[in-house]
Amino acid sequence: MKKPILLIMAAGMGSRYGGLKQIEPVGPSGELIMDYSIHDAARAGFARLVCVIKREMKEDFDALVAGGARARMETAYAFQSLDGLPAGFAVPAGREKPWGTAQAVLAAKSLLDAPFLVINSDDYYGPAAFKTAFDWLTAPRAATGKLRYAMVGYRAENTLTENGAVTRGVCEADERGFLTRITERAGLEKSPGGARFPSEDGSAWTEIGGDSLVSMNFWCLSPGFTELAARDFPRFLSENLSTNPQKCEYLLPMEIDAQIRRGEAEVEVLKSADRWYGVTYKEDKARVAEAMRKKHAAGLYPTPLWG
Repeated sequence: MKKPILLIMAAGMGSRYGGLKQIEPVGPSGELIMDYSIHDAARAGFARLVCVIKREMKEDFDALVAGGARARMETAYAFQSLDGLPAGFAVPAGREKPWGTAQAVLAAKSLLDAPFLVINSDDYYGPAAFKTAFDWLTAPRAATGKLRYAMVGYRAENTLTENGAVTRGVCEADERGFLTRITERAGLEKSPGGARFPSEDGSAWTEIGGDSLVSMNFWCLSPGFTELAARDFPRFLSENLSTNPQKCEYLLPMEIDAQIRRGEAEVEVLKSADRWYGVTYKEDKARVAEAMRKKHAAGLYPTPLWG
């Protein structure tokens, strides 16, 4: 079996932060959140890295990963673009928004010749999740007639910020521990009962327990995923371009959920007790930086990280 691949989705970094040079460090020696993911993945056993970026980001991005990832992993780039569409489709006039996380994975299709882990570039997941993922991706398992995936889910209360609402995929699993449904919930925020989200019109709230499992885009997938996603992308565009040409997105949870419902794939639910960290709001940076300082001080990470 070929060694598993770490796939980092980073094509949105430029637009989200106003250019890579404006990314603010969170570590005591200038480390980015992405540095910790690469470090934790390498420590877990990953030796191959694919970064999905915009083509115009390559020079800046190469400078960011050169000191750490390249010394520890075989590194390659894939480029996500607006015009990376199936034959017969064109970019709508005025469209600037990327096509979403499932298209980001498709951008790397030719490089994904082994089981792979997909993560966001701007989420801190914690070391345990990467070890869990590596062990799952390298474990032998019997064929079932379906594609086999896994996700590492987080307790909802461990993924919230004090500074506003977030969007999370709330997960449901069966008695075997396999995913049955993912429902994206926007406006999720802390509440006395754990977490809550508003109705579409904002007139009512629905409470979910703080221990409810949510997806943070931490997926263990097989190369077969890209075959099904490439098949389904034209269908998605046909159904959505006419109604939402500027903002529709082909998202990983959406495609995985569709594969589950069609009986083509099954997803084992793994769990992490770690706390997620990310800079959803500017006010989050101080909290994340303090958390990383404490992790370095406790010896979880060397200082500097890439020393």
